[in-house]
Amino acid sequence: MASVVSSLRYLLADLIGDDDDTLPPPPKDLPDGLAPVVDNCIRLLVDYQGTSYAELYVHRLGRFVGRTGIDAAMLGDIAQLMARRMSYQDPIRIAQLKLVENETHGEPTGDRRKFRIDELVGALPAVVAEPVLDVLEWVDWTHAPVSIRFSAASRWGIRRLKIEAALKRWRLFSVRYAKERVWVERWLHMIDRSLTRQPQATSAIIQTATMIEGYGSLYRHGLADWHAIIDGLVKPTFDGVLPLFDLAGSLAEARAAVMPDARQIALKRKIAEIRARALDTNSSAVVR
Repeated sequence: MASVVSSLRYLLADLIGDDDDTLPPPPKDLPDGLAPVVDNCIRLLVDYQGTSYAELYVHRLGRFVGRTGIDAAMLGDIAQLMARRMSYQDPIRIAQLKLVENETHGEPTGDRRKFRIDELVGALPAVVAEPVLDVLEWVDWTHAPVSIRFSAASRWGIRRLKIEAALKRWRLFSVRYAKERVWVERWLHMIDRSLTRQPQATSAIIQTATMIEGYGSLYRHGLADWHAIIDGLVKPTFDGVLPLFDLAGSLAEARAAVMPDARQIALKRKIAEIRARALDTNSSAVVR
């Protein structure tokens, strides 16, 4: 509940304009050598969304500073991976980066990016996006691919990029942001539970964030695979209903089975195999 309240507080700060792009201070008591890493992450998120958004990042990271079982390397991984997910690649971000690239290099460039149509609509405020998504689902166009050109090769192209980049003001009200907020909090929650239930697996839980990247089909497949592994192996282990005593090893085994397959055939088979093996081993131990 506290995480939801803090997210709403920072979101409202962005809405009312209480956000001057200043850099918020990093969490107190960071391990030696980690301050520059966290500072770079804060700068990234101020550029991506604004000061209040970077403050949300600092608040989230601060929950793990000084925690038993979290060393400097693990905290650094959390810091960088969380910043990467909080700066997810939507069309708004790509427009921002294209403008920076044009200003930095001074050469007009352009390229095409392929999205799913629900991904484009999902970048809009929920009040606009949700009715459109309902219609798209009704006509079965939700996964339709859409190719968009991001170009600074003309005055109109630059103007369009600026319009798209300006939509960042409404990003925190989008369908996509709501899903990303839930994902980040669930990932952090799994890290927290690992520290209590199976500390030796914490680093492997942290690294599961690397499964999700990019946009379009790559992003959707990675997200679906992550949830399949968390729901099939990690959460049941922490809930005490799946006796996986080497969760880190099981995660590595499951991740090795990830394939570019929307149906997740190989991954689901591997998760079922790991679960069956754990339950069978536990039953045999009980019988003896």
